[in-house]
Formats: sequence, C-alpha cells, structure tokens
Amino acid sequence: MRTSLQALRPCFRSRPSAQRFGDVILSRSSPRSYASVSAADLRFGQPVHETHPHLLGAGQLTPGITAFEYANRRSRLALKLPDKAIAVIAASDIKYRSGAVFYDFHQDPNFFYLTGFNEPQALAIIEKTGRGGAHRFHLYVRPTDAKAEQWEGARSGTQAALDCFNADESGDVSKLQTILPSVVAEAAEIYTDIPTKDPTTTAFSRFFSGISTKPNSFARILESSKVKPLKPIINDLRVFKSQAEVANMRRAGKASGRAFTEAMRQTWTTEKDLAAFLDYQFKVKGCDCSAYVPVIAGGENALSIHYVRNDDILKAGQIVLADAGGEYGGYITDITRCWPVSGKFSGPQKDLYEAILNVQRSCVALCRENANVSLDKLHEIAENGLREELTQLGFDVSGTALEALFPHHVGHYIGLDVHDCPGYSRKDNLKTGQCVTIEPGLYIPNDDRWPEHFRGIGIRIEDSVCVQEEGPLVLTTEAVKEVVDIEALRDQ
Repeated sequence: MRTSLQALRPCFRSRPSAQRFGDVILSRSSPRSYASVSAADLRFGQPVHETHPHLLGAGQLTPGITAFEYANRRSRLALKLPDKAIAVIAASDIKYRSGAVFYDFHQDPNFFYLTGFNEPQALAIIEKTGRGGAHRFHLYVRPTDAKAEQWEGARSGTQAALDCFNADESGDVSKLQTILPSVVAEAAEIYTDIPTKDPTTTAFSRFFSGISTKPNSFARILESSKVKPLKPIINDLRVFKSQAEVANMRRAGKASGRAFTEAMRQTWTTEKDLAAFLDYQFKVKGCDCSAYVPVIAGGENALSIHYVRNDDILKAGQIVLADAGGEYGGYITDITRCWPVSGKFSGPQKDLYEAILNVQRSCVALCRENANVSLDKLHEIAENGLREELTQLGFDVSGTALEALFPHHVGHYIGLDVHDCPGYSRKDNLKTGQCVTIEPGLYIPNDDRWPEHFRGIGIRIEDSVCVQEEGPLVLTTEAVKEVVDIEALRDQ
C-alpha cells in the first residue's frame, strides 16, 4: 500500500512508472516522476480536479472526499481483516430499462466507499499484507477502447487506476478468469458479498453469478469454506461519518431544504409539477441529482407510505406530503414535509400536524451521544408521544391502534444509501458521527374507527440528522416546518 502524500497528489501530475506481468500492471515502489501534462489532454471516465476544477478541489477523487480519505478507508478495512485475508468488492454493472436503453448508472455503495471509482464493471481487492492496516489494493477496470468510447464516453483505464485511484495493482477486468485464481488461492479467508447465484445479463455479471458452466467463474474459483460476509465489517466503517462526509450531507441537506421551502411558497395543481420542480431545484441549488424516487402525495394518496405514482391532481383543502431529497458527491439527504395545498391549515389538519411535530422535535433533540438512546428506543419514545397526542385529540388508541396509524419505524441510517448500512442494528445506542432520519408520521384511514374530521389525512415530518456528543446537527434545517412559518410563506 502506498500512503505517502506524494502518492496521493492530483492525477495529471502523478505518473509512476509501472511494470506489466501478463494481464496485471504493478506500480513500482520507486519514487514517482512528475510530468507537465495539459489538463486538456486528459480523459477519464469521471470528473477529476484537473478536468473539472469547478466540481472537485485539489486532491479530491470525488466531490468533497480526498484520495487520502479513500486510502484511509481501505486501511481501516484491512485493520479489521484477519492476517492474509482479502476483501473482494465488485462495482455495479449497467442496468437496462429495455433493449439498448439504460438507466442512469449508480455505483455500488461499498465499492464507491472504498475506491471512489465511479465506472461500471470493475473489481476491487483489498489484500491484508501485514500488521495493522497494511494492505495491497488491486483495482481491475475496463481498459481504454477508442471504439467503445466513441459511443459510451471516456474510460479511465488501467493506468489511471494506478495514477489517480492509487491502486497498487491493476489490470483488464475482462481477464479476471486468469488473474483471480492465484489471488484467491493465496488468501487465508475471503470476505465478499458478491452474489454467486443470481441470474444476470452481461458476461461481466455472469462471471460472478455462478450460472456459468466454465470452471473459471467466480463461484467455482471461490472455496466456500473460506468465504465470509463482508457487509458486517464494512457497515461498522460506513455507519460513522467523517467530517468530509457530514459536510457533503449538509450541503445536500441545505440545497434540498431550500428547494422545499421554495416549493411551499407556490400553489401547485398537480403532483407531477411539484415533483418536477423539486428535482430541478435540487440540481440548480447544488445537488447532483435526486437521491431517490420522490413521494408527492396529495390528500388520501399520503396514506400509502411509498406512493410514487405522483400523477394525481392537488385540490384545495388537501394536505400534500412530499418525501424527497437531493444527492451530492454520492451522499443523500432525506426530507419529508407536509403543507396545505391552499396555504392555510384547517383546524383538524393543524392539530394533527402539530401533534406529530411535537414528537418529532422531542426525538430530534435526543440525537446526541450523551442521551444514550438507540433508534429502537427513539421509536418507542415516538410511539408513546404519538399515543399521548392522539388521546388528547379524541382517538381511541387501545390495542393495536397505533400500529395501524404509525406503521413504520421512526428512523433509519443515512449516508451513501437512503437506508444506509443495511443490516446494521437499530438496537445499539447512537454514537457521534452517525447520521439518521427522524420521521414520525400518522396516516388516518377513512373508516369509522377514527374521528371523522381526521379521516383521510396522512402527515409525516422528516429531517436528516447527524448525531453529535451533546446535541444534534440537523442537516435539513432550511426546510421550514413550523405551522406559522409554512403559512407565512404564501403571505410574502
């Protein structure tokens, strides 16, 4: 592993000599030479500082995250691995909507977290080589190909894997069947979450799927007795956010929150128009894209937690629920706000809204390490608070009533994923650097069991929050949520 600052300089200045052994390219351990290369002559499969200084600062591999931080992540992973073990992580493949029409590419979050490499069909191996975090970083990628790049755009290629992404070893990803067997054979244990049974479409994905009858498929290369899941180890790393990660999430939260507040100023007649406005505003205010498919639900549509059709008319007298957020540098924000289509809450709408807001405020205030609470404990606190509020509003909350009205958890972890670190326990107390959502909600079915004037109303209030030692850092504070502030927006 190379950890010197020299090895983590900007791409076009860093040109190490390298040796090729068959299908593998190894970086030399000798000092690097530095050449003056015009940024205009560089082509990569993703933005780098030398070609996109308006997007990345010096030393950054992806917006806000430096090459040094990515190297440190790999070292921290190696520190958790047993001696002579390897971690094997695959990039995402291109997914097709139909025929030759593809979806926007979204990198596998674990692969992105460890490499910063944002192209499809690549493989990373972190090979523990000694004490502590000592390791070798293998990065196998698609080679440069002028004909393919004429259609698909630039590829970074194997040399950039060494120069820019600080791999110790690189090679053509299509040659894995000849490269991997020796690496796997020498490993004491193999940590990976790559599936070996799911059917897929491309040759790259079939290599890992286990459905190939060729002896060199990934499933056949693996020795099952040596394979262990990687997810628990990498979740332990990803759940704690660095200052740079929090800054990215705050930037996404600030832009997204301002977009929400701007949306509340205006009168909307369709869910579709509101959805389009938020997506546009996320981007013009600084986000890269929307973080997920939004929920824009007017009236009773809000009773469906993940209503995403967004194709109905918004009518005066309704509450509109908007669950959306932007993404910056791969990091997401998650916001839900509800407001009256007409600009003014009715009496029952205001009562139900403020009941939820009271509970949400209480739970957000507890997102600090010294509160010694877990997400599960916060959910219990939210349930108790909602039960008390509903009783005051005349609801019968005996038996399983609250489960019907509040059917989801009060929060989840966030980061590179909307539901970050899948499988990480919500029973553990929240710690400084963890980022979560707090999102109590009530969804009142249109039936005789509930007070008539509340029926058909669905309200959820959600913020993204970073846990700190003595108090929460609300990442989405620009999205107004007090009744007086929401109603005042239409009066301005």
